[in-house]
Amino acid sequence: MHVNFLNNEQFLFLQQEKQTLTESLLTLSELKLAPELIETLKQAILQLDEFFLLVTVGEFNAGKSALINALLGARVLKEGVTPTTARVTLVRYGDTEEEQIINDGFAIYTYPLPLLQHLNIVDSPGTNAIIREHEILTNEYVPRSDLVLFVTSADRPMTESERQFLQKILAWGKKIILVVNKADILEADRSINEVRGFVLDAARKILSEEPELFMVSAKLGQKAAQTNEPEVRTHLWAVSGLAALENYITHSLDDKKRLELKLRSPLGVLTNVNSQALANNEAQKQDLQADSQLVALIESAINNYERELQAEISPRLAEVESVLQRFELRGQEFFDNTFKLSNIATLAKPEKVRSKFEHEVVSDISQEIDEKVHNLIDWLVDKDLHTWYQVASMIERRQASSEKVLPSGDENPHASKRAELISDVGQTIKNVLSSYDRQKEADEVHELVKDTISQTALFEAGALGIGALVATIITSRALDVTGIVAASTLAILGLFVIPYRRKLAKEQFKSKMDELRKSLMQTLKTTINVEFSGAIKRLRDHVAPYISYVHSEQDKVDSEALSLESIKQRAQSLQDQITKLLM
Repeated sequence: MHVNFLNNEQFLFLQQEKQTLTESLLTLSELKLAPELIETLKQAILQLDEFFLLVTVGEFNAGKSALINALLGARVLKEGVTPTTARVTLVRYGDTEEEQIINDGFAIYTYPLPLLQHLNIVDSPGTNAIIREHEILTNEYVPRSDLVLFVTSADRPMTESERQFLQKILAWGKKIILVVNKADILEADRSINEVRGFVLDAARKILSEEPELFMVSAKLGQKAAQTNEPEVRTHLWAVSGLAALENYITHSLDDKKRLELKLRSPLGVLTNVNSQALANNEAQKQDLQADSQLVALIESAINNYERELQAEISPRLAEVESVLQRFELRGQEFFDNTFKLSNIATLAKPEKVRSKFEHEVVSDISQEIDEKVHNLIDWLVDKDLHTWYQVASMIERRQASSEKVLPSGDENPHASKRAELISDVGQTIKNVLSSYDRQKEADEVHELVKDTISQTALFEAGALGIGALVATIITSRALDVTGIVAASTLAILGLFVIPYRRKLAKEQFKSKMDELRKSLMQTLKTTINVEFSGAIKRLRDHVAPYISYVHSEQDKVDSEALSLESIKQRAQSLQDQITKLLM
């Protein structure tokens, strides 16, 4: 756009628009959109500094090249019944006729025509599916246009493929003018009106507004250019319908209107690209919603596992403690039954008392404690294994769902990363489960507990060590019957000495048992807590990469959504300012 045609207010607005477009481009470039979308927006921004650009589109054999030739008044572009236009051709003003082929897909043609002094015209390849590369070229150039001349043929107006392409153009926010070429083949006004009505009706359904429509004959227009008779030329030019089209381009599209279209054009491209980015963002949100639900389920399963362990550990430890309580009760009963005057002969034999104590009180204590500890460990291992299977099942279901709905990595890098991470975590958990030897796991924990317990002072040799220690305490207090009999009577022995020694033995036994119970239960509780804390940590560590990814992606997607919404609002604000600027 030539700035010398702009007043100060318009110039300042142009700078504001360029800044907004550039900032938006930088934001969108970071979102891993399709490269062609970013390139399209770049070109649309650059187009702001160029002449007004009119792009002709339509299927091959619609007469696009013939239409441009008729408007130019000379056969400067190739015409034919086959797809002759194999590249985008830019027609612009020049003092001499000259064709410059830039590459296989683009050429520039200069021509000394007053019409071209304020605008450039682009002739595009056909958009039908027969020659796909031609359609790609056209798709790439349409977003750069300020005005689109949509050409359809009177002999096959508004085909399904043309309707689809019209929708694509609309998505770019372009001003669209409909041209029905080859109107000369229609035999009567009725036929012309029928075709006009058909095309308008189809276009209204797509555009949601009444478009400008011109019924033309490029053939008659070229005949007008070739005749030397002014009256005939004027008549043919009017009958061809090109006079009305030319008048619209040169007069209806005055400087003000062309400026408006020029300013709105890149904003339409920005809106389209941003809309696709918003759609991608919404799709990511939907995927992340499923991921977030999975994360919540996994975290809930692990938290429940932890709560259940914490809630059930005390009752299960209490079962171990109950063995010690029964042990203490048996010991107390032993003292009551043994420290009697009637057992004076036995009391005089320490080894016999010791042997009796170990047989009646201690004999199965080690086995009972070991059994309870085994049960505790089996419960712990089963809980651990159950939670692993539960998490594995959740991840497998998500993985199966992802494979059904998520596109390939080339189409969606976010989905690819997510699917890869789910697969890695899922496989890791599968590997853990496949190598999980429940019996070995339980035995290892049991050995750890035994080793830890055996290191306590009161459990130097296991439960039998307790028995031996307590028996020693008892028998060390055993009566020297000979000394007592020599000093007094059996009555004194029965009434005073034996009860005193029984009470002393029971108190000392209770003290030792309290110490043992406290030490054993604390050691056992600490060891078990360390074990189940390690099991929980191991599970959390294995799923942590996926959970961390989901949380990170959620933050990123939310942030991107805010940025895209800001772009949308800024683009709309500029559109509103253009309306006020050109009032």
